[in-house]
Amino acid sequence: MNRLLPVVLGIVLFSTTAAAQQTPPGCTTPEYRQFDFWMGIWTVTDSAGGTTYGTNLITGEESGCLLHEHWRGSKGGTGQSLNFYDRQGQYWEQVWVASGGTVLRLTGHFDGSSMVLEGDGASPSGPPIRNRIAWTPQPDGRVRQVWSTSADSGATWKVGFDGWYRKQPGS
Repeated sequence: MNRLLPVVLGIVLFSTTAAAQQTPPGCTTPEYRQFDFWMGIWTVTDSAGGTTYGTNLITGEESGCLLHEHWRGSKGGTGQSLNFYDRQGQYWEQVWVASGGTVLRLTGHFDGSSMVLEGDGASPSGPPIRNRIAWTPQPDGRVRQVWSTSADSGATWKVGFDGWYRKQPGS
């Protein structure tokens, strides 16, 4: 039995490694391309472009299966998000983590003109708060991001952030 153990382990290891190295099924259906308009290197401002909120690098990763956000705020805060289409659930998901420890989980869909994701979190004072973020591509190549919150389970909404993404030259 002891002589067979290395052979069995070798077969298991080889088959596991071979499976991991195979070409993945890919993320080639149209749903995976719905958020591609957000990829690029962006300067994020108010609507007039007078106030700069920060910069954002959005990259496509994992053979087109993942968008990776790298945010750098003009006041020093940073954060990252992973954005992906969940094939089984048939929805988009974002997991955001900020340098201050804030974690936000959102899910949603592309509604034909905007990517709209929502999720529950806590306000700074502690009560539950609903977050809704909509990214809308503009005809001139910009992207508008509107982040709204609701303290009454979505009955009313308050806009907390209205930012305009402008691609940096060469991006």
